[in-house]
Amino acid sequence: MNSALKWMPLVAAVALATTGCAREGYFDDRNIDYVQARSSAPLTLPDSRDTRRYRDAMPVPQAAGDFRETDARFSAPSPQRLAAGRANERDFVERRDIGQDSWLVVGADPGTVWPQLEDFARTRGLAIVASDSSRGVLETSQARLSVRQGLRAGDSEVRCDRAGAPVAACLASLEDFFGARSASASASSLAAQRLATEDRLQLEQQGDDWVVRIPLEIDRTWAELSYQLEQDFTVEERRELLESDPDARDFLISYMTETERNRNPIQIVFSPDVRQMSQQIHLVLESTGPERTVLRAVNASERAFSPSDQRELLERVASLLR
Repeated sequence: MNSALKWMPLVAAVALATTGCAREGYFDDRNIDYVQARSSAPLTLPDSRDTRRYRDAMPVPQAAGDFRETDARFSAPSPQRLAAGRANERDFVERRDIGQDSWLVVGADPGTVWPQLEDFARTRGLAIVASDSSRGVLETSQARLSVRQGLRAGDSEVRCDRAGAPVAACLASLEDFFGARSASASASSLAAQRLATEDRLQLEQQGDDWVVRIPLEIDRTWAELSYQLEQDFTVEERRELLESDPDARDFLISYMTETERNRNPIQIVFSPDVRQMSQQIHLVLESTGPERTVLRAVNASERAFSPSDQRELLERVASLLR
């Protein structure tokens, strides 16, 4: 008998043994688990539950436009890496100003901020005249304190007004009060990370153009966007805030599009521009009704600005408001 054939039973036994190890041992192939996976019935909660205590943990927004593949080599973009530096660090309490109006943005949801606002009134000896937790309004004989959902998810806006005008000393005291609690307020807690119940932003396609629809009045949107652009658009030759016009609700920025950043050496050689260049673009806010604002990106240079470039820029700017 051929000596090689003598080893055939042993080879077959080893193959069977290693197959078992690959499925259940050190080399478990989990692709089989996915193939054999079966859907189960969705979890249902009793109708008697308090619906105010439940919301989507990770809601998936509906796409506002049709997906358009750019070429056969398309791949989903990677998440944007946060640049290192102070611009991306957020304080627990921050001031916002526009014209004669001022308020605070606190890094926690209104349900977390409300009891702290009540604590502020008590510790400061303010005479509470009326309290409405459903509206987030605390009336005192000195001023009116209020809290409501902020523009960004997990934020609250806190105001201190008298006869419709902000009280500077009260806001300063509130800023110190919340600032002193920043270490223990747990801005990274589940309450601070909780998303707003309503969709805050929506990217939509209008013909070949893209816009961002924001369900808030234009003044609040302008103040928040102005602050965020001043913090983030500070990278020379990549993204810079050049001018702000609060009357026209217009920002002039310098921005290098993803198309420009991804030019390969051959494209650069056969292009009139031998180096990567940014271009100037207007970010314009328009009021389209009560609690409705639209953000547009308008090319202010002679360089090409395609719909995909427009969408990429607006997605980046919109991410500053989420």
